[in-house]
Amino acid sequence: MTDEAEPRPYVNRWGDTSDPAPGRRGFYRDICSCFDQSRPHPRARVGFHGERQDTSTPGWQHLLDLVDEAVADGREEFRPLTELSPEERRQVITLPPSIARLTAVKHLVLYGSNLVRIPPEIGAMANLEEFTPYTSYRLHWFPYEITRCRKLTSSTVSTRALFGNYKLRPPFPNLQPAPGPAADLDLGNMDPQLWGATGHPQLQCLRPPGRAGWTPSGVDFAARCH
Repeated sequence: MTDEAEPRPYVNRWGDTSDPAPGRRGFYRDICSCFDQSRPHPRARVGFHGERQDTSTPGWQHLLDLVDEAVADGREEFRPLTELSPEERRQVITLPPSIARLTAVKHLVLYGSNLVRIPPEIGAMANLEEFTPYTSYRLHWFPYEITRCRKLTSSTVSTRALFGNYKLRPPFPNLQPAPGPAADLDLGNMDPQLWGATGHPQLQCLRPPGRAGWTPSGVDFAARCH
């Protein structure tokens, strides 16, 4: 008969962004009810999150400062949420375009975030090797531009939260067809509930080679989550 090993706590290797207020569900992030993430469900209509980032909040301003700091010191691991207060984390629903400057970062950790979207500028993070948005339950899709991170080989994602995931098969949103030529679209002020994003500053980067007159479809424009 052998003695039982003493129980020992396990450390969260992605940083402590757990809820600091037991019993106050949703204290540091909003609850998502887009679809049932725990069991199969009859196919119901779903849509993109319509929230827009409030850039006046302390959380957003703090995040901007953290990005600047990471750029300045050239760090290879960036885990901004561990440096935000619970209230500040809840105020952040996307990342700033300035993440494009994080070219030295190899590991981006967004564990337990309140994010509803990732901006296309993530594609400029040329040295990104590992991406960890695990337990970000309101993050249902990723921008097509993430495929431009050629060194990205590892990710930890809550797959049950994704549109069309193989475990629960929730449906995809109905993507919007382009109403006309791309030049007629207001790329800086789009309805995120229809397009999946509030704007796209570099439409040119999505244009397939040899198709100068191409007009974006909903799939190409909203992030090609399919």
